[in-house]
Amino acid sequence: MGIKVLVVDDSSFFRRRVSEIVTKDPDLEVIGTAVNGAEAVKLAAELKPQVITMDIEMPVMDGITAVREIMAKTPTPILMFSSLTHDGAKATLDALEAGALDFLPKRFEDIATNKDDAIVLLQQRIKALGRRRLYKPIARSSAPSSSSTKAKLTTGVSSSPRSVRDTTNLRGSALVRASGKKYKLLLIGTSTGGPVALQKILTKLPANYPHPILLIQHMPAAFTPAFASRLNGLCQIEVKEAQSGDQLKPGTAYLAPGGMQMMLERGGAHGRLKVLAGSADMNYKPSVDITFASASKIAGRDTLAVVLTGMGADGREGARMLKSAGATIWAQDEASCVVYGMPQAVTAAGLSTQSIGLEDMADSILRESGNG
Repeated sequence: MGIKVLVVDDSSFFRRRVSEIVTKDPDLEVIGTAVNGAEAVKLAAELKPQVITMDIEMPVMDGITAVREIMAKTPTPILMFSSLTHDGAKATLDALEAGALDFLPKRFEDIATNKDDAIVLLQQRIKALGRRRLYKPIARSSAPSSSSTKAKLTTGVSSSPRSVRDTTNLRGSALVRASGKKYKLLLIGTSTGGPVALQKILTKLPANYPHPILLIQHMPAAFTPAFASRLNGLCQIEVKEAQSGDQLKPGTAYLAPGGMQMMLERGGAHGRLKVLAGSADMNYKPSVDITFASASKIAGRDTLAVVLTGMGADGREGARMLKSAGATIWAQDEASCVVYGMPQAVTAAGLSTQSIGLEDMADSILRESGNG
């Protein structure tokens, strides 16, 4: 039997299209369809699918509300379909905050230029999510308290659990003991599951975090401005979408723009960013490999690089260059990953010195950076 999938969308055409794509893969099986969020909640409990594909805008009950209810009652991996618009980005981030694990553009031509590639990618995403076992929700941790206005900007954030994976009994790591090494730069690369993971880590960093931070998250161009804005409102550090010419500053995180490549070059006290379109044949825009590789030439051994949850192996070759330059490489552990692809690639290549659970990652970074 294949991975059991529930398809949720108010459009009969889209339900049929997604169902046809899913059933083309012998490892996948559509066990039901729903026309709105309320029906999805009911069928999730009755049919117990291993993955749910979910639309956002639906009558009776919208997709975000449905995600919250499913995560509270019958936790199930959920893949959201979203429009590549500013409103679509905000809604998708709300859905991820509510507990959805991944998202794809609703227009298949926005997934990949080639139709067959888009179909394969959708099937791969569903299979990756279907292999993950989920647990009952854990209480979300709040952002660090602060008297500053910035730390209080948490409006619009769901009060539902931030993660559907209870890693309390799965943690294979403890806080990393500080090595005593001095750093000048923190790099974090991630993909599937990254938005929630980044939020969990960055909200724990103090405003006086001593180094600049470069963030590379696989994400469409329409999403990165909204994601940077959301993180900036939640975090004590500054978070912004990177622009060419940005002079790096301590306590500031720079998110690589979707559809572009972010590179570090010499300039100023801490380096300067160059943002460009990059090669058309690159699989990822932004690419963790490209940012990591550029940092290896500028910051070298003074870099702490972290590879978080995500499909594929983006980041491995960049991490290899960083390692050769003397940098420290860490990877998220398997138990706390939504998809153990990118961290596994780095770990299997012998590049990472630590595999750290998501719950411990921020505190470990702070200790290693001299803030713990």
